[in-house]
Amino acid sequence: MLPHRKSPKILVGFRLLEKAAKLGSNCQGKGLMDLSRRLACVALHNTMTVAALALFTMPVHAASSLAQFGEPRYPASFTHFDYANPGAPADGTLNFGNYDELQSYDSLNPFLLRGAPAPDIRNLMFDTLMQRSWDELASEYPLIADDVEVQPDLASATFHLNPAARFSNGDRITAADVKYSFDTLTSPQASPLYNSEFSVIKSATVIDASTIRFDFKRAERDAPLIAGDLPVFSPKWGMRPDGTRPPFDQIANVPPIASGPYLIERRKNDKDIAYRRNPDYWAADLPARRGMFRFGRISFQLFFDNFGLLEAFKAGNIDVNIEGSATIWARRYIGENFRNGLLQKGTFANGPAYMRGLLMNLRRPMFQDVRVRHALTLAFDYDWMNRMMFYDQYRRSNSYFDPGSFGATGMPGPKELALLEPYRASLPPEVFGPMLKQPSTLPPDSLRNNLREARDLLSQAGWHYRDGALRDANGTPMSIEVLDDQPGMDRLLLPYMQALNMLGIEAHLREVDSALYQQRLDSFDFDMTTGGYPPVTVPGVELLRRFGSAAASEVGSENTVGVHSKVVDALIHAALTATTLDDLEAATRALDRVLVNSYYLVPEFYAPNSRIAYRSTLAYPSTLPKSYHDPDWVIDYWYVKPHGVAAAGHS
Repeated sequence: MLPHRKSPKILVGFRLLEKAAKLGSNCQGKGLMDLSRRLACVALHNTMTVAALALFTMPVHAASSLAQFGEPRYPASFTHFDYANPGAPADGTLNFGNYDELQSYDSLNPFLLRGAPAPDIRNLMFDTLMQRSWDELASEYPLIADDVEVQPDLASATFHLNPAARFSNGDRITAADVKYSFDTLTSPQASPLYNSEFSVIKSATVIDASTIRFDFKRAERDAPLIAGDLPVFSPKWGMRPDGTRPPFDQIANVPPIASGPYLIERRKNDKDIAYRRNPDYWAADLPARRGMFRFGRISFQLFFDNFGLLEAFKAGNIDVNIEGSATIWARRYIGENFRNGLLQKGTFANGPAYMRGLLMNLRRPMFQDVRVRHALTLAFDYDWMNRMMFYDQYRRSNSYFDPGSFGATGMPGPKELALLEPYRASLPPEVFGPMLKQPSTLPPDSLRNNLREARDLLSQAGWHYRDGALRDANGTPMSIEVLDDQPGMDRLLLPYMQALNMLGIEAHLREVDSALYQQRLDSFDFDMTTGGYPPVTVPGVELLRRFGSAAASEVGSENTVGVHSKVVDALIHAALTATTLDDLEAATRALDRVLVNSYYLVPEFYAPNSRIAYRSTLAYPSTLPKSYHDPDWVIDYWYVKPHGVAAAGHS
């Protein structure tokens, strides 16, 4: 407990003692001459006194930081994260390109379902109660909140706010503002993603101006950290001159009243925006922020495709380019500016992998049979693509938690079996055997053999080749539209669709812009699409959003596939209620076996390293975080190196 305040329990204890003392005095009063009534009064006085004293001695997890398992890595006296450079210059400009493949934006509100938010606006303009560490499994450190008390039974967590915390308009950030943010994000006016993200929180209660308590629906070890992830914004955001406030879902083009380090400097159009660092940002010297956000100005210029982006980078209009294509990385990052040292390229080790693949929409009847989904997986020739297109830079995705201790390998262990055994009758026998490996086409295997196996599976599922197409019992041909919004993906998808055509499946590619793509995904209007699941350091509540049955019917849900399984729900519950890291690993491994053997997607591949090219005037801290989102690592922790200092290098 930090010494600057009394615990809410201690305050309640003092109040209860005061009431007990007053009651004790009344028990001696002349109005209670009857012995039985006096004894009852004394008994109540004693009970209140014992309860008050219990509040003083009740064990409670009170600390300035949180860790889901074990103890936080950094002590309360830490000055900065190891992967930050507190001595880095705090000036200069970063010219960035497309952020997360965003081609345009039409909203300044990142919390809505409709529209595409401005690039990185949530990260740059909205602080959270606490800051996640990037070199631990799951730990948080003070930001808007300067300490937190967690009940031993995990029923609630109470956050105390730093009295110096301010919005960009100068207003103090209060507990009422935090409650407003929580209530708004979990309301129908915000994207359902946030309601899912904070679904473990039952309610938020203002204790006083600086203290807020979150009560939880379930005792989950990550619940306090989820509360700490809450982004905070001002109730005055979008307020009209007459003091009225429009519905939150209508606040789309009003600059936010920020709690984070940056403000919007200018907007040209839906492809251009610039942020400038707030000179009055109150948290700049907090340990969790020291060495972070070193650019005085960050601008984004969005391009229709990655080819235009690369040319802008090579011409010097963009300072950093994060390359997603192995072929382009190997062949096109060349030229005079690379030879003279103005531009550099490097590969950087990263953490858990992005599980990417071709997602099947289980809401379509043809995908409800697992044999059909299995057959479609067999038609993907990863080995040929990696050899011929990707210069062997990738690794095949074999797990939803790959690589790391949360993914399944080999035979299931005793704890995994204990979780799976109650559902044996409804699970394929492969779940209880060696962990499935994705099909290979390396000798002695071949695509021809895989397609032969796929044909047999389709036949078992009632799909037979006749009259020039694969047809069901009613004569309806199997037709699959693959939806995508990334120009250049056709070179990956067309060979796959050719393999499907060999099976008699009419497959075609539909490329749309990012806005229409997101709209179709939100309404589940697709057959198959490229997509996946961003990595997390510790699996948690995002499992509900991605695979939980309740999310399968929510518009805008992350459960794009439409997984609706009692077994999956039960294993997610086991993961969320795990009390030890060992129990969590057993639950995620069991879940991994079920998901992989259900063939919800055609697994593709992942890059073990991040590929980042950059202007040599930029530098980065010598210590890398263990897990990070490439664009945010550059934006949050890189900096313009001092004049005359040699270029940073890392590979």
